[in-house]
Amino acid sequence: MQHKIITISRQYGSGGRIIGKKLADKLNIPFYDNELINLAAEKTGLSEECFREAESVSTGNLLFSLTNLTPTVDSYGLPLNEKIFLVQSQVIKEVAEQGSCVIVGRSADYVLSDFANCINIFIHANIDDRVKRATELYGLDAKHAESSVIKTDKKRANYYNYFTSRKWGKLENYDLSINTSTIDLDDVVEILKLYVEKR
Repeated sequence: MQHKIITISRQYGSGGRIIGKKLADKLNIPFYDNELINLAAEKTGLSEECFREAESVSTGNLLFSLTNLTPTVDSYGLPLNEKIFLVQSQVIKEVAEQGSCVIVGRSADYVLSDFANCINIFIHANIDDRVKRATELYGLDAKHAESSVIKTDKKRANYYNYFTSRKWGKLENYDLSINTSTIDLDDVVEILKLYVEKR
């Protein structure tokens, strides 16, 4: 396969991560999700937890910052969450330059917007289906599952909108959008595989 990068943005509980992993396996290319946090943590010497927390905290609410986070990122004086975004962006570009891969989340569609070989996918689903998947597969408490799903999407949207000046989930930002409430996840993988091969 030609050098192609597939980014997958997704609503929580829509099955986007599962689809991304299966697609990478089908195409026999690397898959990156939490692996990006591992790579970024190694690059900076910060803990992986530090990266996870920065992604979940509302922008502008972190009370501390670091200097000289990494020699390759000019980030002096920036809040920690912004420095972490820069480091993750650098890692995303590095893995994209190495060869074909699937990258889930982390605003990769925006980070790689200058890459002509990038295919951006958005996965969504009806709220009832997302809540069901979140409780059955992710172990969320059924009583609070719907509010947790909604809050997670709100955090993702806030993070994306803040760092990209785009609107998360807006169709114009993606090459393809699929509703997993209307089609089986394995069928979605087959559709995406065909789409990638045709590009």
